[in-house]
Formats: sequence, structure tokens, C-alpha cells
Amino acid sequence: MDKKLDALLVMESQFQEGGANGSADLMPADPEKQKQRHAEVRKGFARRNQSLADKFRTKLSDWYPSEEAGKTKYAEAFEICEYGSHPDKAELKRLFPFFEK
Repeated sequence: MDKKLDALLVMESQFQEGGANGSADLMPADPEKQKQRHAEVRKGFARRNQSLADKFRTKLSDWYPSEEAGKTKYAEAFEICEYGSHPDKAELKRLFPFFEK
């Protein structure tokens, strides 16, 4: 998770300034306040990924052993597009080979 959060902070205009709905004004000029902004952004994304792990805990246990799924602190959720093919579990395993089950 730390690597992901570090990567997001590199894209200042997208994440620290708020992206398309944001403003450069969200990034202060003062270096100490910039550190505070970095911490806010990291904390917000960490909370988001923690809430996704909680929200999709039962889905995690479809892919990981129950004990592992219960301990998972962060998750990222993806939605299968309504257009095109709808992969079954075997195809999803092929596309995402890191699943244990």
C-alpha cells in the first residue's frame, strides 16, 4: 500500500490538487503545509482502500482463504464493464494470476 500511495503523490496535479475538479490552490507553497497536504492525501486514499476491503470482505473470501481474506487491510475493487464479454472465474484467474484459490 505504501508503494501505491507514494506513486499517487508523484502525480501532484491529479491527486494532491484534486484532479479535474480540483485546483492548484489545494497545494500550498509553504513546504510544511505541503507535507501536511501529502499526509492528508495519503490518509484519504488509505482510508478508501481500507473501506473497500471491509465492503468487499465476502468477495475477498471467494478468492483468498477465509483467514487471509479476514486479515486483508486494503483492497482495490474493479467493476466489469457492462459492454463486451463477462469473464467467468477461470478467466479472471487467468487475467489476475496472483489469486491463491
